[in-house]
Amino acid sequence: MEARVEVAVLIAGGGPCGLMLANELGRRGVSAVLVDDKPGTAFNPQANATQARSMEHYRRLGFADEIRQAGLPADYPTDVAYFTRFAGHELARFRLPPSGRAGELVKGLSGSWSAAELPHRVSQKFVEAVLRRQAERLPGIQLHYGHRLISYVSDDAGIVADIERLDDNSRMQVRAGFLVGADGPRSLVRQSLGIAYGGERGTQRDFMGGRMLAVYLRSSDFYARVPHAKAWMYNCFNRDRRAFMASVNGRDEFAFHTQLHPGEDANAITVTEAKAAFQRACGLAVSCEVLSFQTWTAGHALVADGMQKGKVFLGGDAAHLFTPTGGLGYNTAIEDAVNLGWKVASVVKGVSPAALLDSYEVERRPVALRNTDYARRFADSLGRFTAAPETEDDSVAGSEARRVAGAYLEQHARAEFNIPGITFGGRYDGSPIIMSDGSLPPPDAANVYVPSACPGGRAPHAWLDDGISLYDLFGFEWTLLQFGDGASVDPLLAAAHVWGADLKLVTLPASLRALYEADLALIRPDQVVAWRGSASQADKLVGVFAQALGRHR
Repeated sequence: MEARVEVAVLIAGGGPCGLMLANELGRRGVSAVLVDDKPGTAFNPQANATQARSMEHYRRLGFADEIRQAGLPADYPTDVAYFTRFAGHELARFRLPPSGRAGELVKGLSGSWSAAELPHRVSQKFVEAVLRRQAERLPGIQLHYGHRLISYVSDDAGIVADIERLDDNSRMQVRAGFLVGADGPRSLVRQSLGIAYGGERGTQRDFMGGRMLAVYLRSSDFYARVPHAKAWMYNCFNRDRRAFMASVNGRDEFAFHTQLHPGEDANAITVTEAKAAFQRACGLAVSCEVLSFQTWTAGHALVADGMQKGKVFLGGDAAHLFTPTGGLGYNTAIEDAVNLGWKVASVVKGVSPAALLDSYEVERRPVALRNTDYARRFADSLGRFTAAPETEDDSVAGSEARRVAGAYLEQHARAEFNIPGITFGGRYDGSPIIMSDGSLPPPDAANVYVPSACPGGRAPHAWLDDGISLYDLFGFEWTLLQFGDGASVDPLLAAAHVWGADLKLVTLPASLRALYEADLALIRPDQVVAWRGSASQADKLVGVFAQALGRHR
């Protein structure tokens, strides 16, 4: 007999976006079934950098420390380094601190890096494992790996989907209020909606453009054989073949990627050739074991023409596909899940009408366009800069070529790996649930972030006198910040109670008012400023909150 399951949300895809969405929904008591045709979370390392904004969301959910402890040892440097070959000449190095110092350092930073968390260099495989463990603990959340979505129908009543278990071909029918396609770049859900990708496909470059070979390998000899200080990210820069390699566990596992030349048969690569590609980048016959290898295409900057139709939504790689420069794809996917999660939960619980969900695409698609463009620019900067013929020569000309290359690559590293503007600066201007106060947001720049409470952006952060993060005072759902006393907010609190909306009032010292340039600020569940105003505008708060919840159109 075919099993039947009824839940609020069906999630197709168990990567970072799908798992994060399961956590967002489960924490709010909203039931969900997640299906993925893989046997489990990722075996291969995949993405290698968790941006600070994603870490702030993990902190909000209570497991940032668990993520921070995953991957590299706490004392392992997270430098980005460039070499002619890994055992050859070192060209440039952008020094970055180990993860064990993050908690200490973040409290001393301000300006562009005024944050609750710093970035963390960790392979996606470890992040997915944490997200899965956290989701499995939540009542109402069912994770079904080794299952695939075969088909579905959608109507005003919701979704009816057929799911197949791959090991025995048994079937399960899932009835859900909503379907979220987080099922990757070949998304069945996106194709079923008739939504196409738009943008650039497979742009060819000297590096990070065209076919690439990815090798997940183990080498216990690498650190002993390579005569350089350890790094998180190793880059190979020469005329022969470009490559990059991320340290996975800081001991003996690495994620190696190298550029294939036009005309090379990606389908003919063997384990022996994958091993040889790594050794060629090393410049030495460093022993290694190939754990897996595959080819992939760099040079994409694609965004779906739409991210929702009716009760069906797209997120993650199903909605946007990046060249991985800047590490923006996985982190953009996490914020898709955060944005959609609170909105779906608000509708399911009856706090908001279904019209609230119309804001998902309005808010997230422009950010996807912005972020894919930044990733494309980084890929152009790195991939279109080519090595001089004499770069590896032991000569005066070779030394000069290495000096020139090193200066350029160090500048590039600072541009690609110090990106608070991208990390914190995404905005939802023009959203129907953001109330503009007429102020202008700071200019959008990759390497500079100007904290601003201009509605539509991330709420400015501060460390309070007792060492507490301002974000830790926020409610899990809505927060009203009040700087000093004097504003009458009782009508708002009463309205929130009637609507079933969870709203926390946080009163802060008047000395912090300058941070928000307002007496009052309404903060959304995703820590975005929905509205700010003076104490004299408190009588507008009920209407403001109604609009932010999607109750006013």
